[in-house]
Amino acid sequence: MITVNRHWPYVLGLAGLAVLGVALTQVLGGATSSPGPLPTAAPQVPGAVVPPPASVVGAAHFPAIHWRRSVAVGLPWGGRLRDGVLLPAYGRDFATWDPILLRYPNRAGRRWGTARLIKTLVYVLYRYHRAHPQAPPVLVADLSRPRGGPFTGRYGGLGHDSHQNGLDVDVLYPRRDGKVLPAGPHDIDHRLAQDLVNRFVAQYAQYVFVGPHTGLHGPRGVVQTLVHHDDHMHVRVYPR
Repeated sequence: MITVNRHWPYVLGLAGLAVLGVALTQVLGGATSSPGPLPTAAPQVPGAVVPPPASVVGAAHFPAIHWRRSVAVGLPWGGRLRDGVLLPAYGRDFATWDPILLRYPNRAGRRWGTARLIKTLVYVLYRYHRAHPQAPPVLVADLSRPRGGPFTGRYGGLGHDSHQNGLDVDVLYPRRDGKVLPAGPHDIDHRLAQDLVNRFVAQYAQYVFVGPHTGLHGPRGVVQTLVHHDDHMHVRVYPR
C-alpha cells in the first residue's frame, strides 16, 4: 500500500515554479542576473555606462552649470581650488570619461575646475562641434578634485603631478573611426585633433601638452610634447 504525503501537491507546485523560472531565465538571456547587451550604438566597453541619446546631448542648454566665482589657489602642482565649478557628466558637445574605471561618465569627484577653465572648455568644444557637426562628442577626462589638492596615484592609475588648483583638464583625442572611445597614437584623427589644439591655443590656453608620438604641434612655448600624453591632450588655462 502506497502512502501519499498530503504535502506532496505543494512540493510539486514549488518544483514546477522552479523549472518555470529556469526556463524564463534561458528565454530572456539571463536577464535576471545581467542587464543584457548594450544597444549597438553604444561602445562595447566592459562596465561602460550608456550615454544619453545624441538628441539629448545636442539639446540647447543641456545640462545646467552652476557658476561660481572660483579661485585657483597656489600652483597647478601645489595648490587647491576654492569654490570650484562642477563640469556636468555630459554636455551638448562632450561626454566625460573615467580613465581609471574605463567607462563614462567620469566620477563627479574628478570633474571640478575654475569657472574660467569650464567656460574655456565648453566654448572651445561648442565651436569645434559647430565646425564639425558630424564629429562625435569629445571625451573629457580628469580636471581637479572638488577642493583641489594632490591628485596622485592614490586616486588610480599614474595619477597627476598637477591638476591641483582647477586650471587643468585632460581632453581625449578624436578617433579616425568616429568611436566615442580613447584613442592611441595610431587611432587619432589628426585633422580633428589638430583643430582642437588650435582652438584651445586661440582661446589663450597657457599650455597644451600633447604626446611625443601624436604629430600634433602649435606655437612654441604653448604647445609642448610630454610623455604619457599620447592618448590625451592636457590643457592648462591662466588663473584669470
